[in-house]
Amino acid sequence: MQSDPAATATGPIPRIHAPVRDDWLALVDEPLLLTGLPVIDAHHHLWDRPHHRYLADEHLRDLGTVPAVRATVYVQCRSSYHADGPEELRPTGEVRFARETAERVRHADPSGPEVCRAVVAAPDLTLGDRVDAVLDAMEEEAGGRLRGARNQTAWHADPAVTSSPFPSNADRLLDPAFQAGARRLARRDLSLDVWAYHSQLRQVRTLALACPDTTVVVDHMGGPLGVGPYAHTRAEVRAAWTRGMAELARLPNVRVKLSGAGLRVLGFRLDERPAPPDSAVLSSLLSPMVETCLDLFGPERCMFASNFPVDKGMFSYRVLWNAFARTTAALSRTEREHLFHRTADSVYRMGLAASAAVTPVSQEQPRD
Repeated sequence: MQSDPAATATGPIPRIHAPVRDDWLALVDEPLLLTGLPVIDAHHHLWDRPHHRYLADEHLRDLGTVPAVRATVYVQCRSSYHADGPEELRPTGEVRFARETAERVRHADPSGPEVCRAVVAAPDLTLGDRVDAVLDAMEEEAGGRLRGARNQTAWHADPAVTSSPFPSNADRLLDPAFQAGARRLARRDLSLDVWAYHSQLRQVRTLALACPDTTVVVDHMGGPLGVGPYAHTRAEVRAAWTRGMAELARLPNVRVKLSGAGLRVLGFRLDERPAPPDSAVLSSLLSPMVETCLDLFGPERCMFASNFPVDKGMFSYRVLWNAFARTTAALSRTEREHLFHRTADSVYRMGLAASAAVTPVSQEQPRD
């Protein structure tokens, strides 16, 4: 089994994502503002790449800065694919890697956060009905953790707009075979994560309409772009993105992850500052997008997530969750529960909501 197929793409990786600089991140240290609510981190990755290692030890150090995190959702990132065997079964290696990580962490600390409690894998959905054999193999490897699928779908014609060393193609979301594979997920109560840019939201809508029984999770707030041809058109992007998200909000099978502010394609360029942002600065950037998503979808269809380690090149784990706390300070307790754990718990069937020992929300208010 190879460590990571991305190892052959040594050039693009540091250019696509902001490199993690621990000394730079350490320039901002602030107390934890998020207390009293259990948290599910609904989207993170683990990998060992030539330019960056982020495995269980590194992830646990980040989780330790936000003790409220009870569990996490591992999302595919091409880690530990099988190096040989049938091509369609090679992504099964990543499921084994996530399950073994979960078991090792749980054995080492049974009372700690449940890392990789849910796994979003990468079966090739363009196999259509034939994807069932791959899903069978993944479920066998997952040890009861398989909860969804995600394929490479983010695409733009301009090479300046890229967020992966493994680009998709222009119309994968519209491919009848891909849609057939997505429909097969619903038969197993598996969801479909979709990472697409705001310029693709109409295609996401077409996909969601074609798969009405499949829960479609729109990753990273629907990708409002801020680079390439969109670098100086933020108002126009905001209007187009809002229209696209409003159309998706009308479909009952769509959910949204409020994450991804550290992606370079969103154009915030936080890594170019002399010091990383604190939570007040990050909240000011996040709030307009989060508020729009909440207005359109409601808290019960939205969930917070870190997208670490990708976003770690822009801000620290604690700063991110403090920013989420600031952004939601005026919401009711029930609304915050949905955002911080209940929506993710429902979509990924994690079983935490019923057992969570929820303590009263802290009266400490975010400080500007």
